Amino acid sequence: MRIVRYLDDADAEQLGREHPDGSVTRLEGSLLGGHADTGEGAGAERRLAPIDPVALPCIGLNYRRHAEETGAPIPEHPILFMKTPSSVQHPGGPIVLPTHLKSAEVDYECELAVVIGKSCKNVSRDDALDYVLGYTASNDVSARDWQIKWGGSQWCRGKTFDTFCPLGPAIVTADEIPDPNRLAIKTILNGEAVQDWNTDDMIFDVPTLIQFLSGSTTLVPGTVILTGTPHGVGVARKPQLFLKHGDTVTIEIEKIGQLTNPVVDE
Repeated sequence: MRIVRYLDDADAEQLGREHPDGSVTRLEGSLLGGHADTGEGAGAERRLAPIDPVALPCIGLNYRRHAEETGAPIPEHPILFMKTPSSVQHPGGPIVLPTHLKSAEVDYECELAVVIGKSCKNVSRDDALDYVLGYTASNDVSARDWQIKWGGSQWCRGKTFDTFCPLGPAIVTADEIPDPNRLAIKTILNGEAVQDWNTDDMIFDVPTLIQFLSGSTTLVPGTVILTGTPHGVGVARKPQLFLKHGDTVTIEIEKIGQLTNPVVDE
């Protein structure tokens, strides 16, 4: 099932099921607590991010070719950082380049996002996917100057500005993606593919990430895990390529679809 979230004519948040022809029918219930298709047609033009995450653990340097392009060694364990829920942006909403706390090096990163549907702790790799509600696309927007030069060796400042985590366009339930590590993934900037690879290049696959993140730690329902980005990021290109006012950036993942956001100055 493809699950979307939207505002209805009364500005109330609703859940919907998106059908192959693009039409939407309203779901009753809740995303994490159970839902059913009412069959009622829905005007779902005003799309929201398909989930309000309760937590956003993120993995860095998780694609082999990306580690190579940055000159970093292959990590022994997953590299963990966090985004804040306030960084989430909706499909079609603008990515806002910071000008108050200024950054001139804002980068794109296409990423597969994993939505945890059931509470889990100390899960095995073999059982890990049983706790996944579904998958969506994300853009781990990153201010590289704050991440690399001014963040005091921590990545969070460069990763948590408002709008720096677009999510969408839908959550595709886990039954429709039995193997999340066999998906084409790309970033399209102003009509040109700047990242174009496959999730099979992950150093730590999705089950391994869930096993690692749930180790001695409870992952609660509504946790969204960002799983890393492939090679082709702007900071590693020659010349470097950063987002600017007027750009349009699209994240495209096989079986999930396209997540598109314009770029504007704050």
